Amino acid sequence: MDSSIKSQQETREQAVVRVSAIGIAANVALVAFKMFVGAVTGSIAVILDAVNNLTDALSSVVTIVGAKLAAKAPDKKHPLGYGRIEYVSAMIVAAIVLYAGITSLVESVKGIIWPEPASYDTVSLVIIAAAVVVKLVLGRYVKAQGEKHKSGALVASGADALFDAVLSASVLAAAIVFMLTGLSLESYIGVVISVVIVKSGVEMLLETLDEILGHRVDSELVEQVKETLRSDDAVIDAYDLVLHSYGPEKYIGSVHIEIPDTMTIPELDALERKLAGLVFQEHGVALGGIGIYSVNTRDSEAMGVRKRVYDCTASHPEVLQTHGFYLDKQARQIRFDVILEFGCDTAEVVSAIKGELGELYPGHDVYVQVDSDIDL
Repeated sequence: MDSSIKSQQETREQAVVRVSAIGIAANVALVAFKMFVGAVTGSIAVILDAVNNLTDALSSVVTIVGAKLAAKAPDKKHPLGYGRIEYVSAMIVAAIVLYAGITSLVESVKGIIWPEPASYDTVSLVIIAAAVVVKLVLGRYVKAQGEKHKSGALVASGADALFDAVLSASVLAAAIVFMLTGLSLESYIGVVISVVIVKSGVEMLLETLDEILGHRVDSELVEQVKETLRSDDAVIDAYDLVLHSYGPEKYIGSVHIEIPDTMTIPELDALERKLAGLVFQEHGVALGGIGIYSVNTRDSEAMGVRKRVYDCTASHPEVLQTHGFYLDKQARQIRFDVILEFGCDTAEVVSAIKGELGELYPGHDVYVQVDSDIDL
């Protein structure tokens, strides 16, 4: 592994651990204060708010463990590394949050059915107000660090902390209303907090499942990798970039490049090695395979055929892109790839294209390879 990439990964791991540790310390302090206030005042809303902070602290612990395990070096059993452990840790965090939310909801409903009066004093209000400020500062810091180090877990934790500040503010507002009017909104606020916690847990679970199932890679990264490939004078263009995620910021993939049909095998071998190294050095993406599209560069007739083929495919709205064209005169073959939109009748579109080209170029075999819409 390139030393600069390894250094970046170590820096990211250290940042995740450091920020998570700060989050744990802050949340544990908030849990202690809020539990004390909740016990003294008898406020179920304050106690549930403390439980929410406790789940945040537990989530940070799981995040640290996940980051440490994910940073383990590849071995014989797991040759592609342990990066996907972060997805497992995110599932655990989601389960913790869901459990806390459901438990809190049950207790809040009990409080509505069998209400118990709360009692506040100035010190309690000051502590709750301080908690709001701490959560605001913590949330902004954690989210900023997450964006800086491209850690989805930290960004989510920061956003969650900012929302917790809003929840704590609602608890403070309920306490003030009670002191001024004698109207107790504790259990109702508790229900709102519980629903928010459950919603957060469900969203975390769905996001993690989305990562595990595999989703479209960030278009900015795709274009950056393609630009790096195109930067070499020998590469005409790049297509079909497929990236498989093995944890945050860890990708292994393949790509096709168009090159002149004048290149020799030794030149091609040198080019592939050069491009793979360059992409890994600049983006941390390991290209396991680089496929080749040979482009007619010495035959003006072939270039004319190419234009007519591209015009033909463009007339079909289902075709998103055409690439990889090659005319083999000796074998009387026309070869190219098309990317079709999801949901269309692939067989029907391909049959129509082959039929039209068959009329234009009788006696030629038309080979149409259908690619998936992965990197557009």
